[in-house]
Amino acid sequence: MNKTIRDLVAKFGKLPVPVDQVTDDADLYAAGLTSFASVQLMLGIEEAFDIEFPDNLLNRKSFASISAIAKTVDLIRDGRKVA
Repeated sequence: MNKTIRDLVAKFGKLPVPVDQVTDDADLYAAGLTSFASVQLMLGIEEAFDIEFPDNLLNRKSFASISAIAKTVDLIRDGRKVA
C-alpha cells in the first residue's frame, strides 16, 4: 500500500523534493505539501483505493505522512467492512 501512496504523493503532492527522499513518517507538510495539493491527493487516494473519506478524517493529521495516510486508508476500509 505504501508504494501506491508514494506514487500518489509523487503525482498529486507537488513536493519540491523527490518522494523517494521522504521517509514514511516524515511530515509531508514540512516537505512542502500544500492544502490544495492535499485535496488533490485525497481525490487520487479515493480513486485508487475505491474509498471515500468521511468528514471526520478530512484533516491535516490524516495526510501528515505516508504512514498516516496508510493508517487512515486502513481505518476507512475496516469501517466499510463493519458497515
